[in-house]
Amino acid sequence: MTHNVPNRNWSYPTAIKFGVGRISELAEHAKSAGLTKPLLVTDKALASLPITKNALDVLEAGGLGRAVFSDVDPNPNEINMAAGIEVYKAGGHDGVICFGGGSALDLGKMIALMAHQKPKLTVWQLEDVDDWWTRADASKIAPIIAVPTTAGTGSEVGRAGVLTNSVTHKKKIIFHPALMPKVTICDPALTVGMPKFITAGTGMDALAHCLEAYCSPFYHPMSQGIAVEGMRLVFENLPKAYADPNNLEARAHMMSAAAMGATAFQKGLGAIHSLSHPIGAVYGTHHGTTNAVVMPMVLDYNRRAIKDKLTAAAAYCGIKGGFKGFRQRIMDLRAELNIPENLTALGVKDPDLDMLTKMALEDPSCGGNPIKMTKKNTRALFEACL
Repeated sequence: MTHNVPNRNWSYPTAIKFGVGRISELAEHAKSAGLTKPLLVTDKALASLPITKNALDVLEAGGLGRAVFSDVDPNPNEINMAAGIEVYKAGGHDGVICFGGGSALDLGKMIALMAHQKPKLTVWQLEDVDDWWTRADASKIAPIIAVPTTAGTGSEVGRAGVLTNSVTHKKKIIFHPALMPKVTICDPALTVGMPKFITAGTGMDALAHCLEAYCSPFYHPMSQGIAVEGMRLVFENLPKAYADPNNLEARAHMMSAAAMGATAFQKGLGAIHSLSHPIGAVYGTHHGTTNAVVMPMVLDYNRRAIKDKLTAAAAYCGIKGGFKGFRQRIMDLRAELNIPENLTALGVKDPDLDMLTKMALEDPSCGGNPIKMTKKNTRALFEACL
């Protein structure tokens, strides 16, 4: 029989405990995943906040101790990872609770992955390339519980973590199927204290994930459906969460949209991410905000390939005017959220365009872009973003 049906490997998320106040269940879910002495990994800013103290109180009350590691940079690197592993081993821990935004979730996963691997195996040998993940001993990967406190990266439903190489400043995606958290607690109340610019940046990250997955040319209808509803939720709820940080319904929908974006991008990402990864790694910009800055320019760049798709998405999201209307909605959303207009306004001064172009073309995200990225058109795209 002749056919055009592609072979695709699909793996969908994990057990998600969704709802306001469900952080109170942290100890019982940690125990159900087999943890007796977890290490809670969070970032420097969160470590001293009441939500973190509360999570530790819940663990302690459940007899699981209150060990914390919080020496996590905004773009975590292998130095942070080595420090975390030292604390993990010294404390005799048997699992990781990743608590925070993308940085803490990513680093917590890396600690769980690498703490007990053979000394000769480096984390860079597990980059998301071909089947490199098979180099790791899966039986030595500690169980992971994820508790997001932002609504953006969706790392809580992912099988990878992003780690920046402190020497080359390149962001690498480290992948292993066992990095999928055993249980994820999505408690919208934990996101209420986010600073406004973080609500905006992380929310736009969720939108970028849904948008790029939706536009990617690969076949994955489950991701496609999730992506389009994720976009609708962001358009409807991000302005509300930004205007009123205590709006728990809007916060809850944004938490769903973040998990949906990361589920959907199994279908692929594109130029938004392949531009923002090198900019973030070299200039230290916030990832989601960088995605938001380059988003309209990437829509223009991909227009001929995505016009019909985005006309359909616009109709679903209740946006009039097809592709043009969709693009205008993103411009309006950026203005409402006080997103910088371009990379220069974001603080990227005198960027080395040749270096950034080379890095963008090496980024794994570029393979999912609807229009083939070349040295010439990628450099022109960077220029358009300045």
